[in-house]
Parts: sequence; C-alpha cells; structure tokens
Amino acid sequence: MFIVADNKGADLDFERKGNVAKVFRQDNGETVAWNIFEASKLFEIVGNGQVEISSEELSQVNSLISESGFDQVIPEDNGPKFVVGEIVELVPHADSDHLNIAQVKISEDETVQIVAGAPNARVGLKTIVALPGAIMPNGSLIFDGELRGVPSSGMMSSPRELALPNAPQKRGIIELSSDAVVGEKFDPAKHWQG
Repeated sequence: MFIVADNKGADLDFERKGNVAKVFRQDNGETVAWNIFEASKLFEIVGNGQVEISSEELSQVNSLISESGFDQVIPEDNGPKFVVGEIVELVPHADSDHLNIAQVKISEDETVQIVAGAPNARVGLKTIVALPGAIMPNGSLIFDGELRGVPSSGMMSSPRELALPNAPQKRGIIELSSDAVVGEKFDPAKHWQG
C-alpha cells in the first residue's frame, strides 16, 4: 500500500484494474493510496511496517500503474521523514490551556509550524520531528492538519512514540544535545542514549 494523501476522515472508495487498486475519497475523488497486489513479484520487499523503496522500484510500480490504465503516478519522495528540529518560537495556543504553537526549524532554510502539548517544549530545544508522510511505529500516519483551528505540519516526538529502547513512560518530546544538527535524518544509534 502506497499512501499518498490524508483522507481527513472522508469516506473512501476504490477502483481496481488488474493488480492495481486506486483508493480515493468519495467526496472529491482525490487519490489517497495505491494498493499494489503481488508487489513482491516486482521486486524484493524487505522489512515490516514502513518500507523504503528505490527510485528504480518506484519506477516499476509507476509503470504497472500506467500499464493498468491509470493516468496518475506516485511522486518520488526520498527525503527523510524523521529529522532533527529546533524550536525557534513558542507561543501559547489561544484556545487551549496546554497546547503551544511552535515554529520549528527543520533545515537551514525551512521552518514549520507544529501545534504540540509537550510540557517540556521550549525555545532552543532540539528534538525529533516526524514530518508529513511519516509512519509512526504504532502505525499512525503523520499528515498536515489542524489542532483547535491552528495549522500544524508534522509532530515533535517523544521517545515512547518513537518506540525507542528504555523510553521513559512520561509525557514530553525527546530532548537532544545542543550539538545535534538541524535537518539531519534521525538515527536512534546516534541521537538516543536511553
């Protein structure tokens, strides 16, 4: 299953042609996923959960979609989905007693807005950001959205949410050392000492 968009709770339908099924929203026809039956016959699939594929493998999938009679393709997205971010601004949410609106730098030239309720969030804190398109260890998907009417793009993550070994079972986002590099792909072996 290739998930390409958030269905935002809308009812879904599908159209199947051969070994390809397009999953789309009933209300507006937007494609939210592609189900490729017998995908392991195209190339070897290694691992469980979120599996990354190569550009060549994506090209094979897109060829199959096209050969099946669909006129869309799955866009290539090789960027990391879990990165080091730094909170550069934090203001209380006007409609909440526990949420904050954070501006989080996720690369040298990109800052995103994330609404979060982490009690340890503060300006200058470096943490792990799950970007839109990430699949959390529990299977939940991260998409752009809104929390209490405020746009939010991604999620600052706790060690428990990332299923890190010896993760404390308390609320709060992961706190990285000040020398962590903003925009760097999250590597548990490097970033987590648990």
